[in-house]
Amino acid sequence: MTKGSINVSVENIFPLIKKFLYSDHEIFLRELISNGTDATLKLKHLTSIGESKAEYGNPKIEVKIDKEGKKLHIIDQGLGMSADEVEKYINQVAFSGAEEFLDKYKDSAKDSGIIGHFGLGFYSAFMVAEKVEIITKSHREEDPAAHWTCDGSPEFTLETADKTDRGTEIILHIAEDSTEFLEENRISELLSKYNKFMPVPIKFGTKEINDPEFTPATTKDEDGKETTEPHKKITVDNIINNPTPAWTKQPADLEEDDYKSFYSELYPSQFEDPLFNIHLNVDYPFNLTGILYFPKMSNDMQMQKDKIQLYQNQVYVTDNVEGIVPEFLTMLRGVIDSPDIPLNVSRSYLQADGAVKKISSYITRKVADKLKSLFNSNREDFEAKWSDIKIVIEYGMLSEDKFFEKADAFALYPTVDGAHYTYEELFNKIKANQTDKDGKLVILYASNKDAQHSYIESAKAKGYEVLLLDSPIVSHLIQKLESSKENITFARVDGDHINNLIKKDETTISKLDEEQTKTLDALLKEVIPAEKFTVQLESMDSSESPFTITQPEFMRRMKEMQATGGGGMQMFGNMPEMYNLIVNTNSDLVSDILATEVKETQERLITQSLDLARLSQGLLKGEELTNFIKRSYEMIK
Repeated sequence: MTKGSINVSVENIFPLIKKFLYSDHEIFLRELISNGTDATLKLKHLTSIGESKAEYGNPKIEVKIDKEGKKLHIIDQGLGMSADEVEKYINQVAFSGAEEFLDKYKDSAKDSGIIGHFGLGFYSAFMVAEKVEIITKSHREEDPAAHWTCDGSPEFTLETADKTDRGTEIILHIAEDSTEFLEENRISELLSKYNKFMPVPIKFGTKEINDPEFTPATTKDEDGKETTEPHKKITVDNIINNPTPAWTKQPADLEEDDYKSFYSELYPSQFEDPLFNIHLNVDYPFNLTGILYFPKMSNDMQMQKDKIQLYQNQVYVTDNVEGIVPEFLTMLRGVIDSPDIPLNVSRSYLQADGAVKKISSYITRKVADKLKSLFNSNREDFEAKWSDIKIVIEYGMLSEDKFFEKADAFALYPTVDGAHYTYEELFNKIKANQTDKDGKLVILYASNKDAQHSYIESAKAKGYEVLLLDSPIVSHLIQKLESSKENITFARVDGDHINNLIKKDETTISKLDEEQTKTLDALLKEVIPAEKFTVQLESMDSSESPFTITQPEFMRRMKEMQATGGGGMQMFGNMPEMYNLIVNTNSDLVSDILATEVKETQERLITQSLDLARLSQGLLKGEELTNFIKRSYEMIK
């Protein structure tokens, strides 16, 4: 037997590991199974190049609970270790066997899938165990088995063991404050979370299934009634993982149903199929694979996040992929797997690194290329899905300049009538009719077809095209488009009277003379609250509405941008809502108001007309709405 002290640089390394190395103690199981996976894949590589005489076979990793003995076992059939290797790899904290192996076999083993890097994963066991044992037998037959024991202090024992089968068994004597890890449901939950797609089969108990080689016999009794004997059951290993998930395969080897099945495997409680997927597969200048799915989107961007899972060589790391995946794509779902992502020592978060930016840029480009391909191959289908995917694309256009440039080829601008245009198509469609007298192209849009119906109809009556832009970030998007495209402006249809939104050279002469205009202006200002409305007298066609309420584009847009996170817009968020009241001086109602000699009747007509205009904008509520209804009934008596 050998006795000694583990080679650590500080005496209290174990308390430090327990408190600070990992944010979640549950990570220990991921780390120990990752070590077992490494040992198995190393053996696979050495047997493939003839450096090991062992029979590789079909190895698996087994997890066993001994609840009565308060022990948890993790058993692999991998490379195993000699006593000297235990001394080297276990007793020297932060000496990584995986890193040394990859360095030694760097040319032939670069695609082996070996996970380890820091050499600290094994010691995560002491976060939950008061004592840890290792019983290990090297793949080299001549090396005797070794038995290592440590109670969480720097002291250890190392002696020979009678183990005859290749591989390593780690026995955790679970501490009193960690007995949750002796519960089958808890271990099953962790295996599903962290090890669902590990590249080596993982056994956790057994299960009964119908014997596939047994065919139940059917017999008839004397009355002719058929009876089928029950299925014969057999007991098999319960393998909890899928060692070859879809993202590890080539796109050419997968059908659409394979992608949908994998989506269900990732999100078993999600019953809606994804709209489409993007398969990532690159090996230069970095290694990255994965599958991203576009689900149906809601307008609540925050609710969509943290659905993409990050893996490193099929080991689950996190579902917070900000920094690797561009922020606008964090609303998607799926998997990213890369051995080149620089994680910190506990594999729990990113370290700053230039590779991350390259990976993020690649994913942005790949997604843009896929969207363009989908648009070109089946535009009708792309248009049908636009309302479900637009929030991601619009957010990408705002946040990533390179994506904004590429999006011109597939970003759509739907109209209130259901047509869809690219920007170029829209420009060519409206430039002749919607260019104002100063040569600026005015793009009209609505955010709510029902609430803005009358304004939309006024625009359509002049032959104008009206877009339907109703996402929560539309104000930010049109601001970006106005600054990026030449000589254009966006105007919401209720931002002003249609004649003012797109000003032409023609003018309409007012029926009122100067004195009548002054009289009308004074009357309106007496009745209409100045703190809520700015009155504009406009000479328009007599068929136009007599009173129209609009909200100035600039102020409304700034307030919307502030509400959805517009930097520097805070001052607008606290300002009261302001509206314009446009009064058509050529309307018959205005003539009637001026012709009425009873002051009370004039005020009543103005108040009723204002309330009708407010009602059309959804601005009449509470007591004012009650008074309007009461007044309306009185007027029709």
